Amino acid sequence: MPVDAVAATTAGLYSGASTRTPSQSMDSEVFMNLLVTQLQNQDPSSPMDTNQMIAQTTQLAMMEKITEMATASQESFSLQMRSSAAALVGQTVTYTMYDGTEATGIASSVSFKDAVPQVTIGGKSIALDAVSGVTTAASSS
Repeated sequence: MPVDAVAATTAGLYSGASTRTPSQSMDSEVFMNLLVTQLQNQDPSSPMDTNQMIAQTTQLAMMEKITEMATASQESFSLQMRSSAAALVGQTVTYTMYDGTEATGIASSVSFKDAVPQVTIGGKSIALDAVSGVTTAASSS
């Protein structure tokens, strides 16, 4: 076979885009795959120490619980933001505008569509984290 034919055949191996996206975090699936691979490739004459296997299984369980705690914490923070934003309706709110100046208005509604709740103040949608102060709206007599 000529060299050109071999080069043309192998070029296809490296020219396509990778279909697998690398994961930046270790989840329980990765941890379990490592453990299974380790068990499959162990030397039968020298099997894995049971203490080491129990330690790895314990680490897996701990990692899963920590992941659950992190998820619960994120959900709690999201709920707190939503509650705080909802409490602003009807209040006089001071906020920082995009150009850095401060403005004040009465919050009329809240949207939870985005990750950060959006408060409607004077017809403008303002992110909750741009709010810098809150006072009770003056009641009209």
